[in-house]
Amino acid sequence: MENLQSYIESGILELYVLGDLNSTERAEVEAMCKLHPEVKVELDEIELMMNNIADDLTLEPSERVREGFFNSITFSDEEAKIAAAPKEEAKVVTINSKQLNFYKFSLAACLALLLVSIIAVINLNKNLNDSKAQIASLQSSNQSFANQVNYLDNKVSNSDKILNMYSNPAYKMVSLKGTANSPESNIVVAFNPKEEKVMLDLHSMKMPKNDAEHQYQLWALVDGKPVDLGVFDAESNEIGLKGMKSIGKAQTFAVTLEPRGGSVNPTLEKLMVIGNII
Repeated sequence: MENLQSYIESGILELYVLGDLNSTERAEVEAMCKLHPEVKVELDEIELMMNNIADDLTLEPSERVREGFFNSITFSDEEAKIAAAPKEEAKVVTINSKQLNFYKFSLAACLALLLVSIIAVINLNKNLNDSKAQIASLQSSNQSFANQVNYLDNKVSNSDKILNMYSNPAYKMVSLKGTANSPESNIVVAFNPKEEKVMLDLHSMKMPKNDAEHQYQLWALVDGKPVDLGVFDAESNEIGLKGMKSIGKAQTFAVTLEPRGGSVNPTLEKLMVIGNII
């Protein structure tokens, strides 16, 4: 059915009506009309449309214009004799009528072909727009899938790093427990004194989310004096390990809530978690 519709929309029926097909092509159209009634109906509608267009374009001159035209024509004696012959005059009129019908029919055919071309262009443009929309949708889906894959890859990679760190005897795992300011909070600090590395396990961290004006600050107590180890945010989407400032010696780690960017000295009233190194 789709192939039949494509045949109807191909323009061959219009060419048949215009007489622009060879004998083989005309025979094919006539055979299709016999096999498929819808093709014959479409062909009849095209013929009717072109005839209607031709009739609409017919322009009959008024009697006054006709008389003025013939009065303005002068003939020589020989031409007058020829014009006086009834049969010859009828022949001339017949030729002119055929020429007029030919031009009217040709103009109607041109208009019909123009209409078919416009419809074809509109359909092509619609198909192109649909294809562009489908391509954009596929690109968006592929990008979303790629983002998910990258996220999972990062998550697996960070998980491997955490496992390796927990299994590395060079690291000391210091669990910082919540204070009265935040009893449910806890953070695990991985401390490697030999390599002077301090890491936060963000995956297992449980801290209230800080606002835009504040950050958490990690401190190390070294011989009773606080040492700044850097600031961090408690983001729910953070995973993996976060490296802090280096230190090779400490007895205790603690976290306070400070103004964004950190403080020189810890605000003990905002002490959130604390833990001793065993």
